[in-house]
Amino acid sequence: MENPKIRAVEAFPVEQQDQTLICLRDPSGLAPEPIMLGMGAYFIVTLFDGKMSLKNIQAAFAKRFGEMIALEKLDELIAALDRAYFLDSPAFHERERRVREEFLASPDRPAALAGLCYEKDPAKLRLELAAFFDPPEGPGRVPTVKKSASLAGLIAPHIDPRRGAAAYAHAYHELMAHEPPELVVILGTSHYGGGPELFSATRKNYATPFGAVETDGSFIDRLAARYRGDLFADEMLHRGEHSIEFQALFLAYALGARGYQVVPILVSSFHELVASGVMPARDSRVGSFIAALRSELDAEHRRVLILAGVDFAHVGRKFGDEFAADRAVAGRVQREDLGLIENIKRGDPEGFFADIVKDRDARRICGLAPMYTQLELLRGRSARLLKYGIAMEPQSESAVSFASLAID
Repeated sequence: MENPKIRAVEAFPVEQQDQTLICLRDPSGLAPEPIMLGMGAYFIVTLFDGKMSLKNIQAAFAKRFGEMIALEKLDELIAALDRAYFLDSPAFHERERRVREEFLASPDRPAALAGLCYEKDPAKLRLELAAFFDPPEGPGRVPTVKKSASLAGLIAPHIDPRRGAAAYAHAYHELMAHEPPELVVILGTSHYGGGPELFSATRKNYATPFGAVETDGSFIDRLAARYRGDLFADEMLHRGEHSIEFQALFLAYALGARGYQVVPILVSSFHELVASGVMPARDSRVGSFIAALRSELDAEHRRVLILAGVDFAHVGRKFGDEFAADRAVAGRVQREDLGLIENIKRGDPEGFFADIVKDRDARRICGLAPMYTQLELLRGRSARLLKYGIAMEPQSESAVSFASLAID
């Protein structure tokens, strides 16, 4: 492989035995196992752009480290990365083809993170999630008052459940305190969608250790017929994306896996709209999707919940900032997040988007796109903040904020 090319994967530092290594991880799951690299090997991998020759890579390495690396060593690194499916190569494309065929043939979207981010065994999982609801941070395991009305909307985190435990618990405790929905439209953050389509659906049921949460395929087909774009062009994004998986998990815990159906929609980044300052509803892709979904919902006779699986700020060195996310930064983030949340509480999509545009999304609001879409669909409805939190990451000098809100 004369001009190796690394795929778009995550790279982050890991401390092992007083040594800093770089972990490569493929968020799509196509490369199933992460790979650890020393700093020298990582430097080489950063040069794998598909254009630089091995001889030029040798020269760059010698300039950086003062010694020549043998071609045999480069070949060994390339072979190891290719076996692990981290290179853009024939081996990877064959792997991608097989995985796509397997995914599209399955009636269910597997619980990709069971056993990693939460317990896989149903009995252990039930105990784990139940503990999230315990005071003092949690709201209690059983709602003391049952309200006859149903919620119109719910905002819940998509951060690792163990880090966002209390916020998840407050969101789904509130759901359990109301008349249960019969249809749940789940708007999840698509972290890896980069194509022209901003909205991606699947007809697959979402599997959980408690059973598969049933997707309303007929609703999705009607929605796809109304929408101007292609809701299934990027269906593979659902395979590894966690933002809907975590909502399906908590729905199955709170409501069981039967008695309702879901409509899983991943929403990709509105970054270009933030950069241009164009209100998303004026973009033909966003506007046509909202109009299509609103029309379908207007014809619904079932109790409908619009659920957004989102996080808020991502700040610090891990996310490209030149500063470390310390307690002072966390305090500023919280103040600014709570200001943004005031727009959600008023049901004001324009104010919400304008608040983010004013600093060009400097905090990297991860759930911008699904929350804006939800606000447009529930325009004018009031929301209540249930729980706010910030997960600090001292090892990466970074922080992620999240919140749960109920929309009446």
